[in-house]
Order: sequence, then C-alpha cells, then structure tokens
Amino acid sequence: MTSPAFTAIQDLQKHLAQHIIGQEDLLKKLLITLLADGHLLVEGAPGLAKTKAIKALAAGIEASFHRVQFTPDLLPGDITGTDIYRPQTGEFVFQAGPIFHNLLLADEINRAPAKVQSALLEAMGERQVTIGKKTYELPELFLVMATQNPLEQEGTYPLPEAQLDRFLMYVRVNYPSVHAEQQILQLNRREAKGEITFDMTADKKIPTEQILQARKDILEIHMSPALEEYIVQLVVSTRDPRAYSDTLAEQVRYGASPRATIALDRCARSHAWLSGRDFVAPEDIHAIIYDVLRHRIILSYEAEAEGITTDDFISELLQLIVAP
Repeated sequence: MTSPAFTAIQDLQKHLAQHIIGQEDLLKKLLITLLADGHLLVEGAPGLAKTKAIKALAAGIEASFHRVQFTPDLLPGDITGTDIYRPQTGEFVFQAGPIFHNLLLADEINRAPAKVQSALLEAMGERQVTIGKKTYELPELFLVMATQNPLEQEGTYPLPEAQLDRFLMYVRVNYPSVHAEQQILQLNRREAKGEITFDMTADKKIPTEQILQARKDILEIHMSPALEEYIVQLVVSTRDPRAYSDTLAEQVRYGASPRATIALDRCARSHAWLSGRDFVAPEDIHAIIYDVLRHRIILSYEAEAEGITTDDFISELLQLIVAP
C-alpha cells in the first residue's frame, strides 16, 4: 500500500516505537483501536508505559489530549463538564469537561465509583454528552484509553459489564524482556539529556484527516464470506457452545454481544491494513480475538473455581472451530 494515509500511519508507528520500548503489542493494539474508531481498556502494573504510550500517540497526531486521574471523590461533572452560573449576565454557561478532547486517558478508572464510570457510557457509545436539556457532540476523532491496576483491589470499583462492553479491546500489559529493559534505561538517559524530542514538530504531526481517511480505506478491505461467517460463528458459540463441546457449555454463563462481532470485524481489518494487505486473513482474526472477547465473556462459578480464565475458554474455542 502506498496511499498517503498508510504512509502517515507508518510514520506514526515509527514515532511510537522510538519512544516506547518493550510494549510492541500495546502499541499495535492502540493503533488498531484508533483506526477501528473504538476505545481501549489496558490492565497492567505501574511503570509499564501505559500512560506514556497514549501521550506519545497524542504527540504524533494533530489532536487534543487530556489525562484524568480517577479517584473515589471524582464527580461525573468532572468528566463531562457542567453548567456554570454567570452572575454578570444571570445565565448558565456550559463549561466543557475533559471528555471533549480527541484523546482521553482515564487513569486507574476502577478507582472511581460506578456513578462516575457511567458518565463515560453515553460519550463512548453515542459520541455525545447530555447536560440538562442540551446535547453536545464530541469530536469525530475521539478515543478513550482507560487503565486499571491489577495489583491492588482494596478500595476499587469493578467496571460494570455494560461499560466493559463499550471498550473495543481489553489489553493486558506484561513486564518487558531483559534486553528491552536495558534499552529503556538507555532511552531514558537520552531523553533526560534532550537528545530525543518526545513531541513531533508541527509539520510532522499526522493530520486528523489522514486518520479519518485511513478508517475509510480499512472498511474497503476485502473479507471473504467464509471469514465473515467464521467471525459470526466464533461470537455466537460463546453464547451457546453446546454444539461444539458440552464441557465448554458448562463453563460459560454469558457470551459476547453483537458488539463483539462488529469489533472482531473492524479490528481484523485494521490489523490486515497495518500489515500492508488489502484482504483479511485468519491470522488477523487470531491476532486480536483474545483482546476483543476476554472482557465480553462471563464464565460460570464452577469454571472460575477451577481456575479457568476467559483466555483458556477462547483458546479451546479456537481449537474446536476450524478457520476457513
């Protein structure tokens, strides 16, 4: 592919790889989320470049960025904004909140209560915010990346299933390799010396129009009817896998919603496009299926008691449903 949009995204990939080391999977899934017009939930221990990854993305494109630290005392209006009374005019004026930026980092989202978490629901699903009697449209380029810390569960509020389903993908971040950690040390030293500039110059930033064009190009990628049916079968079988295995049927309480089917399609297309192909292959589906489904499947109490995870369930499903 040699389209301007593809070239621009390649430049963005190089920019991200220059500043984020040892988290190649996170960077790819972040780009896929951007190109598939979705939102990303990232889980990982502190210090694994989650925040730095989206800041690097914001530094590489012409888009506004805001970070919100979620805490137990946060209010919904702190996210969406609120009407402010102006005594000079005797009128209420809407003061937009951080959600009106193109890229929003919801840091440690499970630290805030459900009332605040739900403030993101309308924005993530409908791309709009309703305050009082007025509805405000969000930017066309709008991405929420939420993080949560798996180490401490005391004082946290698990995300409700309705909000989990709003996230296109749920990525788990692991520690980098020994070699990557040494490179991180060297990169940090160079950044401290000012030898590497984190923010791209204005003339090198990727215009928003290029990203929107890339999204249109991705939708034109060819997917065979057999692969389309394969995606549908994978999702439908999470709801009732009895046709493939009685054991799996006993392990699941609730399967994935139709949003999962749409997410698999969009993410597989984006993965193929990033790989430089104009068609979707089975490996594109397999590369993103765990991140798309792991938060959309609710296992039975018996399966959880046996230590079975949603990833184990998906792996078994992939063994039973043969790719075309």
